[in-house]
Amino acid sequence: MSIKNQNYAFVRNKLVNKEEIAFLDVREEGPHAQEHPLFAANFPLSRIEVDAFSKLPKKDVPIVTLDDGEGHAHLAALRLSELGYSDVSIFDGGVKTWKAAGGEVFKDVNVPSKSFGEFVESKRHTPSLSAEEVKKLIDDQEDVVVVDVRRFDEYHTMSIPTGISVPGAELVLRVPEIAPNPNTRIIVNCAGRTRSIIGTQSLINAGIPNPVSALRNGTIGWTLAGQTLDQGQSRKFNDVSDITTEQAAQRARNVADAAGVKRATMSDIAKWKLQTERTTYFFDPRTPEEYAAGHLPGFRSVPGGQLVQETEMVAPVRGARIVLMDPSGVRANMPASWLAQMAWDVYVLDDLKITDLTEKGSWSATLPVTPQVQSVDAKTTAQWLQDKDTTIVIDLSTHANYVKGHIAGSWYALRSEFTQALEKLPNANRYVLTSTKGDLALYAAHEIQSLTKAAVFVLSRGNEGWTQAGFELEKGETHLASPPLDRYKRPYEGTSVKPAAMQAYLDWEYGLVAQLGKDGTHHFWVL
Repeated sequence: MSIKNQNYAFVRNKLVNKEEIAFLDVREEGPHAQEHPLFAANFPLSRIEVDAFSKLPKKDVPIVTLDDGEGHAHLAALRLSELGYSDVSIFDGGVKTWKAAGGEVFKDVNVPSKSFGEFVESKRHTPSLSAEEVKKLIDDQEDVVVVDVRRFDEYHTMSIPTGISVPGAELVLRVPEIAPNPNTRIIVNCAGRTRSIIGTQSLINAGIPNPVSALRNGTIGWTLAGQTLDQGQSRKFNDVSDITTEQAAQRARNVADAAGVKRATMSDIAKWKLQTERTTYFFDPRTPEEYAAGHLPGFRSVPGGQLVQETEMVAPVRGARIVLMDPSGVRANMPASWLAQMAWDVYVLDDLKITDLTEKGSWSATLPVTPQVQSVDAKTTAQWLQDKDTTIVIDLSTHANYVKGHIAGSWYALRSEFTQALEKLPNANRYVLTSTKGDLALYAAHEIQSLTKAAVFVLSRGNEGWTQAGFELEKGETHLASPPLDRYKRPYEGTSVKPAAMQAYLDWEYGLVAQLGKDGTHHFWVL
């Protein structure tokens, strides 16, 4: 199949003109984090079938795949074409060519959102306090409340002493009852800078009467100041009264209106779901628990704070329409106000009734037709592993999931690096492919069979099927046939990051506004 090439001018013109484009960096997250164009969304080759239909809902959206000469862009373009996408191109020459043409490149992940946070602070001079100042307030038992705006799992791993978990989109709704005295000082923290800046500015924009400040540099700043973080905390926000909800809804609506957020109706939703000439994303920014209890059909669960922090991970089509819903209005209008300032075409659904939330359960991605493969159940696989014939189990899960639990003796391998992985795998008569739920293994089977003379089977229902059959998993990095390129280790994650890496990350964040100026494609603005 012949795939056309596109160049720097084509991609840049799409971005400058706010036209739809899916500019996809199809390398694994590790190489992507080393350098990439601002709006090149990470879309790993190894996950294309799993991610495509939910992240690229319009089949004729202009898609340009990018790598850095590894050949992944061509393979990704072929796979997308096979899935029915009709306007797929390869960025000619990869990242090197982008740089040679004068294009700016950025390090790390979620760069559009992080650079936007720095842009906000540079324009609004968002108030902040140092780690030493906040610790003194806590030690002196001043009237102060610390709210942690990260995901709960991040908060649970490490948190500021006395901190309460209030993920970003919940702030305007929950803070009035967490700190009902308007004289109580609110300190907003995340791991680094972005979410605390956006969270602090959200409360200020919404007119919360309390004095509000960000914890400057978050848990990184706290650690670099030589102060101790708590671990394993579980303090969360509570439900709020109807009166508080109504007041918060009005505050959030005022901010959304000021940001130019557009309004949508149920009839608009029905029309947009059928529309072929425009990409539309439908997101539910409430908590995952509320989503599971009842949600609107066709809407994906993406808690609002993370949506603002990681927009391109769920909406890689720049220039697309985004629709948010929340019966209270608060968790939709506040994230929408930020997305509008990030130059998204964003709407909030207005005429929503609780009775419209007819679907229950967690969100699951729409997947392509399952390929015909040789499958094997857990019991037979266990017998094979005991037989004299050599059987090797190959785990195509994410590295993080492999470490958490895998079949004893199985080898971790990246689909995108499988040719190289073969050189490290022991000789075998038979390969059994698995992954956490089995989906990644299913879509990789034919490709892997073409690379080896060994018989290739797929474990039914993957590692989940293995445990459901009564077999145990082992933990750790026991057998790695591929380097763990699929996950970039954030300098603000976990409790074992070196201080030099933390400081380097902060220095990088401080430089993002200057990089935005050089790039010139973002269209960001600030209320």
